[in-house]
Amino acid sequence: MSTPDEAVAALGAGKTVVLPTDTVYGLCASPYREQPVRRLYTLKGRDEQKPIALLASDLDMLFECVPELRGRAGVIARALLPGPYTLILPNPARRYRWLTGSTPEAIGVRVPVLPAPSRAVLSRVGAVAATSANLAAGRDPAAIEEVPQEIRAGSAAVVDVGRLAGTPSTVLDFAHGDPRVVRAGAAAPDEAFERVRAALA
Repeated sequence: MSTPDEAVAALGAGKTVVLPTDTVYGLCASPYREQPVRRLYTLKGRDEQKPIALLASDLDMLFECVPELRGRAGVIARALLPGPYTLILPNPARRYRWLTGSTPEAIGVRVPVLPAPSRAVLSRVGAVAATSANLAAGRDPAAIEEVPQEIRAGSAAVVDVGRLAGTPSTVLDFAHGDPRVVRAGAAAPDEAFERVRAALA
């Protein structure tokens, strides 16, 4: 298995890595350039029309990556992050077109509470493109041995912290009309919507 230093070097070289998140093991790449993200899509077998989340080390880094997340979007992000959520928020500048699939006007963002090795990686790289370390439509991996061999072999670094909770993040869409649940996951959507309503009041 790999060290955080090896994962940082691999990400800097444009390669994919497997990192533990707060929920499941993630397949990650540098988000700042298109080519590493295309490698991630290919390795996973994911349809490039489907978006991939931008996972940031903290809220300050998230706002640095997507400066337009101010006003209402910023209030929503601060109400729920860090936490086990993926938030779909407006992306008016259409940043990270290689992450946003068929919906460039919106972007999925995460700021998880990471295990120490992944936190060490993110503190140095700032952000990653992240999706579950499974093959398209496969099972979300709670342990390294559940990550498909093709993905482990195709990744330049694999960081192992043992078994994780195993339920992926809850995905909430705040970019397209009324807030809606895209995927129920590790956190209760109703509680999230209540927190957002209170923050926006």
